[in-house]
Amino acid sequence: MRLLIISDFTEQFPYRLLRGIMAWSRRSEQPWVVCKMPPSYKRKIGIKGVVRWAQNWRANVVIGQFDPGDDVSLFRKNGIVAIAQDYISKFDEIPNITADYELTGSMVAARLCGHGFKNFGFFGYESVCWSDGRRKGYEDMLRGQFHVNSIHVFVDRQLSSMWNYDTADLQQWLLSLPKPIGIFACDDNQAEILLETCQAMGINVPLDVAIIGVDNDEVTCNLTVPAITSVNMDIEKAGYEVAEMATRMVEDPTYPGQDIVIRPIAIIGRGSTGIMATKDPVVAEALRYIYQNRSRKIQVSDVIKQVPVSRRLLEQRFKDVTGSSIYTVISNLRMDYFAQQLVSSSDTVSEIAARMDEPDTKSISRRFRALKGCTPTEYRKQDLRKLGV
Repeated sequence: MRLLIISDFTEQFPYRLLRGIMAWSRRSEQPWVVCKMPPSYKRKIGIKGVVRWAQNWRANVVIGQFDPGDDVSLFRKNGIVAIAQDYISKFDEIPNITADYELTGSMVAARLCGHGFKNFGFFGYESVCWSDGRRKGYEDMLRGQFHVNSIHVFVDRQLSSMWNYDTADLQQWLLSLPKPIGIFACDDNQAEILLETCQAMGINVPLDVAIIGVDNDEVTCNLTVPAITSVNMDIEKAGYEVAEMATRMVEDPTYPGQDIVIRPIAIIGRGSTGIMATKDPVVAEALRYIYQNRSRKIQVSDVIKQVPVSRRLLEQRFKDVTGSSIYTVISNLRMDYFAQQLVSSSDTVSEIAARMDEPDTKSISRRFRALKGCTPTEYRKQDLRKLGV
């Protein structure tokens, strides 16, 4: 089988899709040969040029980011199976690789509400099917189940401006928002832009603005500080199903295929949603102090000194808001900070531990393993493998 895939390979999505396709190839014992084409070249030669290119290369299957005006029926007319990767809108003529966008949005709404947020925002694109669908699921869940009346939306962007980093309008929007606020970004690229804009303006993430993206692009999510919380989608499974369907479509030209729907698996929590939101000013001050000092070995007694209430009252109110003790939150935030340092620097485990006032490397490694399920060294190796290092 010969596959031409037209997608943005600066992102992890097409690579994860290909992993699923290759899994089908290995199981079915039908080797797939893959050629990658950037969308910019597709636009340069036009859809007819892509069809000719695919014919000359003897492609059986083309998977691509097609524009609404593309005559995708040309592929089938020339004996080639075509499948659209949701880009701007879905196609009726060919199967689409799509996703349960509304379920994804509702999951994010539930997570932010569970973190105590009362203010909510959405950052996405205008008139793009996957951004629109995620926004709808997000807003429907907030309004329907959590009775939220006001949702702050910024969609004054076109997909063609993906690499335009003029953020003047975005800055104005961020300044106008009530805080603390939880914001759902339509994908990880937009989450990264949002986080970097906040940092440039001196807006603290996650204390003032918490951010959740979509796709769990390991490279994008872990290159920022703090790292980005994101919805992990079952992309590899979709790739497997695409390959299975495409094989049948090639073998049986009368089989039209069907849309492949990618399901959200889970929200992968990282630093961009690192603390709870609360209107309790005492608990908010305690959380702020813990977060800002997570690189230091602070004690519960240090937190108590920052607020004008007794230890007993603070612990009670803290537990009511967060569901955890002060000690547990301190420990968890420190381990999250330790994890970020492991993947963002080349310093040794003992050097990072020393900077965090942890001279006993064995002790912090033991606590890290209890929380993360692996040693610091194993965690770093896993992350490097995800980055292809």
